[in-house]
Amino acid sequence: MARPKPGAGRAARIARRMEDIRPFHVMELLARARELEAQGRSIVHMEIGEPDFPTPEPVLRAGRRALEKGELFYTAATGLPQLREKIAGYYRSRYGVEVPASRVLVTTGSSGALLLACAALLNPGDEVLLADPGYPANRHFVRVVEGVPRSVPVDAASGYQLAPDHLERQWGPRTAAALVASPSNPTGTIVTTERLSAMAEIARVKGGTLIVDEIYHGLVYEGQCTTALALADDVFAINSFSKYFNMTGWRLGWMVAPDPYVRELDKLMQNLFLSAPTPAQFAALAAFEPETLAILDTRAREFKARRDYLVPELRKLGFDIPVMPQGAFYVYAGCGKLTKDSFAFARDLLERAGVAVTPGVDFGANAPERHVRFAYTSAIERLQEGVARIAEFLKA
Repeated sequence: MARPKPGAGRAARIARRMEDIRPFHVMELLARARELEAQGRSIVHMEIGEPDFPTPEPVLRAGRRALEKGELFYTAATGLPQLREKIAGYYRSRYGVEVPASRVLVTTGSSGALLLACAALLNPGDEVLLADPGYPANRHFVRVVEGVPRSVPVDAASGYQLAPDHLERQWGPRTAAALVASPSNPTGTIVTTERLSAMAEIARVKGGTLIVDEIYHGLVYEGQCTTALALADDVFAINSFSKYFNMTGWRLGWMVAPDPYVRELDKLMQNLFLSAPTPAQFAALAAFEPETLAILDTRAREFKARRDYLVPELRKLGFDIPVMPQGAFYVYAGCGKLTKDSFAFARDLLERAGVAVTPGVDFGANAPERHVRFAYTSAIERLQEGVARIAEFLKA
């Protein structure tokens, strides 16, 4: 008699929270783009939020040395002591801010840091205020620990960011935290120093916490982008080696946590992750060397040149971009004059013109059908080709 397959004859028992965890719709488009490329089609990728530059050679050298020396064992849950010291030194040299290395926790990407912050701060039913549009995983980090993400619609008037008046109006009896990203995904806009300081104070007065996603720091082209740690020591500051440091696949990030939370986070890290990838940590020791930073700052200037080309060209084509993105490598563009359905628009643009962009549906419920995100993570020659193809597509 044949043995039944696991789960045969009964419905899978799936946790209720999974109903609220949405997939990235762009992954469907990316998979289709790869299919078209396999068929010989030329695709201009403007959908992927990943730097196209390789990991800098000094970082690769440090990683190779670690492998050759057999540095492959677990580290302390909070990370290599020498890497935590390097990160603390980076705050000192780049921002003029003294951060004790004891407050620096090395994590499995910034995603790991955000999940840890939510786990340490939220009880079931506690709310977190988030900007809409915003990075979709943030609301899922809240939901997976049984918190309640409270999306706050934002627009050009606030630079597509949460502002102090949003917190004053939206903070309720169950609100435990607000999460801001500066620069942000998908809009590339920043929170001014004054607003950031005011929001930290509002959270403090209301007995809550401000979490600040700073993973695009280093990729800022207009205005000042001060670390939240220069303004308050009771905020959670999250950063990453993925974006500015060009180390996406190494899966390494960090957080700077307020002192009272460090031991609690250490416990969580021991149980959830053991430690961040060891070879990646040794490689990252070279990320803060002058040779590496010089490479990265040259690349940041290239991103700015791409932005300065792309935004005016998209405006000429009829896309609405009321606020110039000040950082990251994204343009969140209104497409309401061109389509009533941004997902269908993105699908048709891929199929007919060979240009991949991200539909607004991935970033929230604030008019997603009227927005698309462009990522300028391809060489400027490819961006020029993409613009030409979009122009032809719109003429058809």
